Amino acid sequence: MAALKRMTSLTKALSTSWSYRLQMPKTYFTYVNEPAMPIPNREPHWVQTADEAIEQAKLKSDNVIFVQGAAATPVELLRALTDYGVKTDVRNVRLFHMHLEGEAPFAKKENAKHFKSISTFIGGNVRAAVNDGRADAIPIFLHEIPRLFNNRIVVPDIALIQVSEPDEKGYCSLGTSVDCVRSAIINSKIIVAQVNKHMPRTFGDAVVHSSHFDIAVRHHSPLPAHAVKPSSDVERRIGENIANNLVDNGATLQLGIGSIPDAVLASLDGHKDLGIHSEMFSDGVVDLVNKGCITNNKKKMHRGRIVGSFCVGSQKLYDFMHNNPFIEMLVVDYVNDPRIIAKQPKMTAINSCIEVDITGQVSSDSIGTRMYSGFGGQVDFITGAAMGEDNLGKPIIALPSTTTKGVSKISPVLKSGAGVVTSRALVRYIVTEQGIASLFGKSLAQRAYALIQIAHPDHREELEKAAFERLKTMPEP
Repeated sequence: MAALKRMTSLTKALSTSWSYRLQMPKTYFTYVNEPAMPIPNREPHWVQTADEAIEQAKLKSDNVIFVQGAAATPVELLRALTDYGVKTDVRNVRLFHMHLEGEAPFAKKENAKHFKSISTFIGGNVRAAVNDGRADAIPIFLHEIPRLFNNRIVVPDIALIQVSEPDEKGYCSLGTSVDCVRSAIINSKIIVAQVNKHMPRTFGDAVVHSSHFDIAVRHHSPLPAHAVKPSSDVERRIGENIANNLVDNGATLQLGIGSIPDAVLASLDGHKDLGIHSEMFSDGVVDLVNKGCITNNKKKMHRGRIVGSFCVGSQKLYDFMHNNPFIEMLVVDYVNDPRIIAKQPKMTAINSCIEVDITGQVSSDSIGTRMYSGFGGQVDFITGAAMGEDNLGKPIIALPSTTTKGVSKISPVLKSGAGVVTSRALVRYIVTEQGIASLFGKSLAQRAYALIQIAHPDHREELEKAAFERLKTMPEP
């Protein structure tokens, strides 16, 4: 009997101790790695302002910060972080992020001694800083970004994220940007959440429980929005070339954001049973769903669901995403895994680039030595479509034949210092407003011939001469 009493007393003591630890900061012993799983007896410390949230997070010199990106960029937290860092004169704070929306005040010249941006996809708000040496970038396939956190290559001291309002059970949604966020918050020491009623509640891997947040602040502001611009005549012709010749009924599509993907989507309103498996999607997808063209009925995985990982668009897109079970927002190491992509029926991956040489090498992240963007998901999807298990995948690179200044974007050689993102061995189709070049299985001379045929007529003769000088033989069909 005495032994039983001692055991009962010990059990109560352990229970009390465990409950106490769960209310303490996360440790190896108290943290539950699954963000959708509630941590008992734990809730975030709620504060009134973003400035107070950053102050409570105790930003220090040499800290590593993760920042959620795309439409979910926590703009107000970044403003507060920058102000606090300047005021307290912190040094060498590194911010790891994908593409960010907003002004990115931390990347301004006057803040260079305090902060350094390290991006896995360079946006316009940090591009000058990268090329001036005040910021840096990591060349990396999109599906491998979570490994930076999972393998402890990057260990954030603080994660800044933006989520929807919690429901009655404490569940929030990462909304428009799941991508690498789950891996980052699992491996971050402190999580600061900006709670925004304008963030759409999405499903899949977007679901996180508020008990994982250390600090939370409500700041309600509309998400960054990008209105759809009317397509130019060149873009419309590119879209029609792809839609009318390379996209089959029942195909699974990957398209990014921008004028060419929008032009492709606008040309698909006569297609049936299309599916979406794409790291990102935009407003054009909404229109095709409403017209009954996108059903996802032919997909073998996630049938009847749009699969994405992050997005940027207009308010129309965000309204479409909110509480919509037709959409699954999943982690990017799954969505962009080439092995998963290869399983999609008639996988048709459509990506743009900056420049293509006459052998099919594709530069997408730089203009010469000047860094412009990043690898993104291009190689992930080009590879996955090329590996298509049904042998019906179509990896497509699309671009106008010339720049706005009339310079040919199909060139004898890539600009000096330009990075090759997609190798010529992976390229299958290259499309301009002038036509389609099918490159798979073609020799260097045959590739040069096919690409010259879709170059702008004003540049074809000079490209033929340059091709002969480079290849020592005439381009041939």
